[in-house]
Amino acid sequence: MIFSKTLRSDEHVREFVVDEADERGWQVREEQDSRVVKQAWIQDWHRVENAMMVFALEAVQLQRAGWVEVRSGP
Repeated sequence: MIFSKTLRSDEHVREFVVDEADERGWQVREEQDSRVVKQAWIQDWHRVENAMMVFALEAVQLQRAGWVEVRSGP
Protein backbone atom coordinates (compact mmCIF):
# COMPACT_ATOMS: atom_id res chain seq x y z
CA MET A 1 0.00 0.00 0.00
CA ILE A 2 1.47 3.36 -0.97
CA PHE A 3 -1.28 5.56 0.45
CA SER A 4 -3.86 4.88 3.12
CA LYS A 5 -5.89 7.24 5.25
CA THR A 6 -8.79 6.23 7.47
CA LEU A 7 -11.09 8.66 9.25
CA ARG A 8 -13.92 8.10 11.70
CA SER A 9 -16.92 10.17 12.77
CA ASP A 10 -19.24 8.55 15.30
CA GLU A 11 -20.00 5.14 13.77
CA HIS A 12 -18.99 6.10 10.22
CA VAL A 13 -15.65 5.33 8.59
CA ARG A 14 -14.11 6.71 5.40
CA GLU A 15 -11.01 5.13 3.89
CA PHE A 16 -8.82 6.28 1.02
CA VAL A 17 -6.35 3.75 -0.42
CA VAL A 18 -3.82 3.44 -3.22
CA ASP A 19 -2.35 -0.07 -3.52
CA GLU A 20 0.97 -1.11 -5.04
CA ALA A 21 0.89 -1.56 -8.81
CA ASP A 22 0.39 -4.89 -10.53
CA GLU A 23 -0.23 -5.75 -14.20
CA ARG A 24 -3.45 -3.68 -14.15
CA GLY A 25 -1.80 -0.60 -12.63
CA TRP A 26 -2.37 0.97 -9.21
CA GLN A 27 -5.70 0.32 -7.52
CA VAL A 28 -7.21 3.57 -6.24
CA ARG A 29 -10.31 3.24 -4.08
CA GLU A 30 -12.52 5.03 -1.60
CA GLU A 31 -14.60 3.18 0.97
CA GLN A 32 -17.44 4.34 3.18
CA ASP A 33 -18.43 2.12 6.09
CA SER A 34 -16.57 -0.86 4.51
CA ARG A 35 -18.31 -0.42 1.15
CA VAL A 36 -16.27 0.47 -1.94
CA VAL A 37 -17.86 3.61 -3.39
CA LYS A 38 -15.16 4.47 -5.93
CA GLN A 39 -12.52 2.25 -7.47
CA ALA A 40 -10.22 2.57 -10.45
CA TRP A 41 -7.12 0.95 -11.87
CA ILE A 42 -4.71 3.64 -13.03
CA GLN A 43 -1.60 2.98 -15.11
CA ASP A 44 -0.25 6.54 -15.30
CA TRP A 45 1.80 7.55 -12.22
CA HIS A 46 0.86 11.25 -12.61
CA ARG A 47 -2.83 10.35 -12.37
CA VAL A 48 -2.05 8.29 -9.24
CA GLU A 49 -0.28 11.30 -7.70
CA ASN A 50 -3.32 13.44 -8.52
CA ALA A 51 -5.65 10.89 -6.90
CA MET A 52 -3.52 10.90 -3.73
CA MET A 53 -3.62 14.71 -3.60
CA VAL A 54 -7.42 14.65 -3.97
CA PHE A 55 -7.67 12.02 -1.20
CA ALA A 56 -5.40 14.06 1.09
CA LEU A 57 -7.45 17.22 0.46
CA GLU A 58 -10.72 15.41 1.11
CA ALA A 59 -9.29 13.98 4.35
CA VAL A 60 -8.30 17.48 5.52
CA GLN A 61 -11.81 18.73 4.77
CA LEU A 62 -13.32 15.84 6.75
CA GLN A 63 -10.99 16.56 9.68
CA ARG A 64 -12.07 20.20 9.65
CA ALA A 65 -15.64 18.92 9.86
CA GLY A 66 -14.80 16.91 12.98
CA TRP A 67 -13.68 13.54 11.61
CA VAL A 68 -10.71 11.94 13.38
CA GLU A 69 -7.89 10.07 11.65
CA VAL A 70 -7.57 6.43 12.70
CA ARG A 71 -3.97 5.29 12.81
CA SER A 72 -3.18 1.65 12.11
CA GLY A 73 -0.17 -0.31 13.22
CA PRO A 74 2.67 0.74 15.54
